[in-house]
Amino acid sequence: MKKPLLIDLDGVLRIGKEIAPNVEKFFDLINKLQIPSCILSNSTLSTTNDVRQFFEFNGIHTKIPILTAVEAAAMYARVRYRRVAVFCTDHVKSLFRGLLDYDNPQAIIIGDYGKKWDFETLNYIFRKVKDGAELIAMHKKRSWKTAEDGLLLDVGPFVVAIEYATKKEATIIGKPSELYFASALSLFNLEINDPFIMIGDDIETDIEPAKKLGAETIFFNSEKNIPKEIIEKAKPDFIVNDLEEVINILKQKF
Repeated sequence: MKKPLLIDLDGVLRIGKEIAPNVEKFFDLINKLQIPSCILSNSTLSTTNDVRQFFEFNGIHTKIPILTAVEAAAMYARVRYRRVAVFCTDHVKSLFRGLLDYDNPQAIIIGDYGKKWDFETLNYIFRKVKDGAELIAMHKKRSWKTAEDGLLLDVGPFVVAIEYATKKEATIIGKPSELYFASALSLFNLEINDPFIMIGDDIETDIEPAKKLGAETIFFNSEKNIPKEIIEKAKPDFIVNDLEEVINILKQKF
């Protein structure tokens, strides 16, 4: 079997709210060469259907599997719990239908909660985790940026606050967690120690964790302000600036 491609959505296939140049050409090559692939999204604001609709809206049709952190978290929860309290947007909270219980949860699951964070919410989570509920984070990214509000706190700082207060460590579902890579590879009936190729634009959540698993990595340098020494320390196998360069690499490899 050919090495599967794990492809980060934001920063590689989607730049801001726009489709990246040459996405259709990239998908056509994957299809032509029959490279097993999966699109990964650490966003907990979107479902698989949302991502697929984004491509469809831009006139791009693909059957490549898509795995979002929120759906990976829902899959994880359904296997392990009967009652969970979930803090994320209402749009994706529906994926946990049938499990929601805020009185006696077995686990607290935290995703993108936007501007709803307040002391009351944090204190509720603190008390439930202190009393024995497990702490699950859909991801643990420090910050993110929007066109409307600029740089914002992401899920990570709130998760760390609860970890510190309860002296308990959260289970991380999304990147850079090994659980997320394992979930993606399971779509191809592969194990976490099987070889794969990671294409991503984030050193901390894409390149470094994939390298630790023995993967080949392609760093998509969409933000040119990343210090050179940080990139060199991560030792990606390839550094590219656009999908055209990725296409050329794949043609040589496959």
